[in-house]
Amino acid sequence: MTLDEIRSKYLEFFKARGHAVVPSASLVPENDPTTLFTGSGMQPLVPYLLGKNHPAGNRLADSQKCFRSMDIEEVGDNRHTTFFEMLGNWSLGDYFKKEQLAWCLEFLTKEVGMPKERLWVTCFEGDEALRLPRDIESAAIWKNLGIPEERIHFYGAKKNWWSRSGEPAHMPAGEPGGPDTEVFYEFAKVTHNPAFGPECHPNCDCGRFLEIGNSVFMQYIKNTDGSFGLLPKQNVDFGGGLERIAAAAKNSPDVFSVAYGPIISYLEEKSGKKYLEVSPLDIRAFRIIADHMKAAVFLMADGVNPGNSERGYFVRRLIRRSVLFADKLGIGENAFAHIVGAVAKMYENQYPEVLALADKIAGIIEEEETRFRATLARGLKEFGRFAADGKLTAHDAFQLFTTYGFPLELIVEEAAQMGIKQVDVGGFKELLKKHQELSRAGATQKFKGGLADHSEKTTRLHTAHHLLLKALQMVLGPEVHQRGSNITGERLRIDFSYGQKMTEEQKREVERLVNEKISEDLPVVRTEMPKEEAERLGAEHEFGAKYPEQVSIYSVGPLENAFSIEFCGGPHVAHTGEIAEAGTFKIIKEEAVAQGIRRIKAIVE
Repeated sequence: MTLDEIRSKYLEFFKARGHAVVPSASLVPENDPTTLFTGSGMQPLVPYLLGKNHPAGNRLADSQKCFRSMDIEEVGDNRHTTFFEMLGNWSLGDYFKKEQLAWCLEFLTKEVGMPKERLWVTCFEGDEALRLPRDIESAAIWKNLGIPEERIHFYGAKKNWWSRSGEPAHMPAGEPGGPDTEVFYEFAKVTHNPAFGPECHPNCDCGRFLEIGNSVFMQYIKNTDGSFGLLPKQNVDFGGGLERIAAAAKNSPDVFSVAYGPIISYLEEKSGKKYLEVSPLDIRAFRIIADHMKAAVFLMADGVNPGNSERGYFVRRLIRRSVLFADKLGIGENAFAHIVGAVAKMYENQYPEVLALADKIAGIIEEEETRFRATLARGLKEFGRFAADGKLTAHDAFQLFTTYGFPLELIVEEAAQMGIKQVDVGGFKELLKKHQELSRAGATQKFKGGLADHSEKTTRLHTAHHLLLKALQMVLGPEVHQRGSNITGERLRIDFSYGQKMTEEQKREVERLVNEKISEDLPVVRTEMPKEEAERLGAEHEFGAKYPEQVSIYSVGPLENAFSIEFCGGPHVAHTGEIAEAGTFKIIKEEAVAQGIRRIKAIVE
């Protein structure tokens, strides 16, 4: 089965069981200051899992595109990818374990055709200290559905518990969470590798088992005394990796052979090498390029272009790693434009916006490759300097990694070819670990006070953000669109599409327009309406995103003669005059963050 076939079968299966099919959200989270990317199927639905009513009802299903930046270094084996689609279905206070597990098994066995005897499941083993019971209910349901007891395993909270804070002991008071039960596919012909432990089991990393689905049962809430009570409204959150399900359906432990076929074929043609018939390093190169280019294409389709900070940094890193590994395969310069086309063609039915932007994306990637090759030439000169004393220190290797984009495996290979006999790999890994910890801590600090707090100050700046976007379109042109945002109680930030630095006159005119609309004390009106009607009104919406048939929009001024109209979930002030209570709107910084993307930071004081 192809990805398209499995995705279609899944959505139709749950639609027939009363689920509203909702569109995939963007890879750039809207109004979520806690993370740079959408990394899971449930992430866009967290407000509804926490109790907010969803306009489409209490049974939902989708296929959500995801990007996990922390997995970049893991790519290269037969299953890890940075970009993937997560098939999901949700019950918001409706059905629970019995219905969910029966449907899950029915879909995998009857719709996809997996043999039941290849499926194993895991359940939560409980926590006596916290008085959280063993999930014998899920285990009993699986057994009644035909999964024998010997293929039902129990694990602790690290493997089979979900909450936003991780394990139950780490959850704050008032936080919901619950046990999960996971489904694994067994590749019968894959033998256990004792390097991963003396005994094989579903969560073993030897490659014999592949996790293909996870049902979370959000049924508990943590009390102020540290105990756990039952939620009055219990939810189901299922996530199943589309690419992994496709691999299991073909009984292939190699996800790349199944889900990246057109990209792999192109790389074979350009390199003159056959995937899986070459050295382990070359197989790894095939996989890294295929994953990274697919991820880069989708991120750019959602408005994230290569740059030196935040989201743009990850796109740049994906492209640069692809260039390095393409060179190792013997693929020449400017070979990536056709990969963009291959990716776009694979997803033209589900994500037609990618195909529409393919030529533009290919052009930007070509420019990025040219720029990187100049940087790479300087890096190779640095390598030559390091080779003088026959050893490469941890700091030298880390400089090559951070400044010139060399991944560790290529640093080691290049060092052997240049006669460097000693490479401090252990020291490099320690420096990388510290760097990652600092980056995570910085991101947490940077984003902790975002729009999610709904404070009075943040709410005022959110409405000012709407005014700012419209003012930018009036001053710079209607082609200006939002490409990202972050709003705290202290300042607002908007990333927008525009190809050149703003003049001082343009910035002052934008400020004037925003303050003029604030002083007019215009009403800010929320309206729910069909998506088609909102589009007819010209409501601004997130680039590349898909929306349900019923949407929420906010207008500054009455709809019939509004200053601005945007698809948005709120919150906002009731009248723009409330913003003036905090002071005057001012632009404090305007800068480039990526090719064709500018950023403004502004305050009201």
